[in-house]
Amino acid sequence: MRRKFLSHIDSVIKPVDFDQHKTAVFILHDQLNLDVWPGWIREEKPLLIFIESAEKGNSLPYHKKKLIYLLSSMRHFALGCSEEGFPVYYHSTQKHYDDGLKEILSENEQLELIFMTPSEWNSRERLRNVKSEFNGLMKEIPNNFFLADAEEYKEKVSDGWVMEYFYREMRRKTGYLMKGNQPEGGEWNFDEENRQKLPKNHPVPEIAETEVDEITQEVINMVEAWFPDHFGKIENFTYAVTRRQALYRLNEFIEERLDEFGPYEDAMAQGKYDLFHSHLSLYLNNGLVLPVEVCDKAEEAYQKGNARLNSVEGFIRQIIGWREYVRVYYEAMMPEIREANHFNFTNKLPEMYWSGKTKMNCMSECLKPVIKDGYSHHIPRLMVLSNFSNLTETDPRELNRWFHLAYVDAYEWVVLPNVLGMSTFADGGVLASKPYVSSGNYINKMSDYCKHCEYKISKKTGGDACPFNYLYWNFIDKQRDTFTQNGRANFMVNMFDKRDEVDKKAIRESSDKFIEALDRA
Repeated sequence: MRRKFLSHIDSVIKPVDFDQHKTAVFILHDQLNLDVWPGWIREEKPLLIFIESAEKGNSLPYHKKKLIYLLSSMRHFALGCSEEGFPVYYHSTQKHYDDGLKEILSENEQLELIFMTPSEWNSRERLRNVKSEFNGLMKEIPNNFFLADAEEYKEKVSDGWVMEYFYREMRRKTGYLMKGNQPEGGEWNFDEENRQKLPKNHPVPEIAETEVDEITQEVINMVEAWFPDHFGKIENFTYAVTRRQALYRLNEFIEERLDEFGPYEDAMAQGKYDLFHSHLSLYLNNGLVLPVEVCDKAEEAYQKGNARLNSVEGFIRQIIGWREYVRVYYEAMMPEIREANHFNFTNKLPEMYWSGKTKMNCMSECLKPVIKDGYSHHIPRLMVLSNFSNLTETDPRELNRWFHLAYVDAYEWVVLPNVLGMSTFADGGVLASKPYVSSGNYINKMSDYCKHCEYKISKKTGGDACPFNYLYWNFIDKQRDTFTQNGRANFMVNMFDKRDEVDKKAIRESSDKFIEALDRA
């Protein structure tokens, strides 16, 4: 009998007789690449187990397109494994996936179940608890979806070892863009060349859209039925959901957008949300493409003269530098880091993060693609959405939760370091050397948002002034202890203190009025 919302799976994958299997491999939704698993799995073709969990899906009001992407990708992967000759057991439960595993192990005491260390803390704890309960029936193997050995760097990172030095070591280890022991072009990074505003009418290539097949459509129907009140829009799902489709997206980026990625990687533009970014993070983070494949393609484009050095270096740094670094930070700082709140902010998240409704054009523009597609590139995340959260004295843990549920590419191991470490300074400076806050001038410099806004970027205080302007200086004033302890940022306090008292009073009053009137979720 075919299960509701699983008819395609049930029509293709044969029922499993567990008595015929002594070994099974449990594969999580973010481990979808057998090239990373031990070679014997492809040779021996043990039983592969996949579990869809409604309880896991409801643990946060995850973006509907995030759920569609993860579930459709897992179903396509399971079907592909079945086509390769693997016996596959595809289970769907209203409970959590560890409950499903307990049922399987309780009924099949002859079965040895192998799992790979999950990248996320909660999943790791759940599986290890099952392992403890069924002593001898489960075996854990290391997670091989990352390039760096977290154990090698955890202590250094927790002591404040900065990403730049980690990145240089990863360059030397991998050999990417290296000439012997020296970096290609004589510099480790080319950030100075990568901070350009997008020129008016500059052409931006469109990213290909993937058509919804019957497998994905069945998932869409299920998400509508099971998670109707979750965050985000469900219409027009266009993400790749198979490895072949994801590799096509990788090649498309390398050929059409990588060359101009560098100069405009920090740019923002009205109505243009992707610009020259790769949009590959969601495929990297569940295994449809691998870090080595991405970096190899990028370096090859440089060697062939198809992409400039500053673009390729900036892109590879995001993969082997930042992505690997935040994963090590996560391993070093968990679980205590979850409660980090250096400034002791207690305000709830502004309501606009859920609705997208605000007179602030920059916030509106940065929230639109998140609500619609669960995506925005790193500058809207860091310098607009996170910046505004900090300036309005929002609890960083509230923002972290929102990022986790709102973005399709979000997993705790990558979101938590980026939000609590980098963008909100909630960890007190372990990851970032200073709080990443700015006035409206930065947004005006890197985008055309301000010219479309009801607020005036030229005004510093008052009802029609850009809120980022006075909120920024108010933050500097209130958090002066943090800034004065930092050699890179203490001059900002000095600048505030040199203002006349009338100006200071106007900044404080404008900020208090705005923060007090802000609708909170």
